[in-house]
Amino acid sequence: MSAPKQFLPQPTPETAHFWEGAKAGELRIQRCSSCETAYFPPRPFCPACGSRDVQVEKASGRATLYSYVINHRPRPDFGEEPHSIAVVQLEEGPRMMTNIVGCPQTPEALELDMALEVTFEDKSDDIALPKFKPASA
Repeated sequence: MSAPKQFLPQPTPETAHFWEGAKAGELRIQRCSSCETAYFPPRPFCPACGSRDVQVEKASGRATLYSYVINHRPRPDFGEEPHSIAVVQLEEGPRMMTNIVGCPQTPEALELDMALEVTFEDKSDDIALPKFKPASA
């Protein structure tokens, strides 16, 4: 029996830079040239001031754990083990949803405000998903 299909993101013209960066091992965000706000998810205008004068930049890849839940419900496309569904606060300011990997999926291991760093999981020839792991010392 083959593994269940995992539904993958479908890049759009507005998100292509993000997915191209992820495939290249870079976490890319956007910054408004008018008001300097960094933001995520990708969109062609600044959510703070509405300006369309926005730039794509490579983020540091550093973040802290803002919030999470541990999903104990089996998902064959994720494996049978529990997995976290998390919100991380990027060093540049924006928050993003992701998964925490590289540590036990327990409240003792997943401490709020813990230092994290991005890692990428290749899912297809075109898509790599950004996930976060505990930061190296």
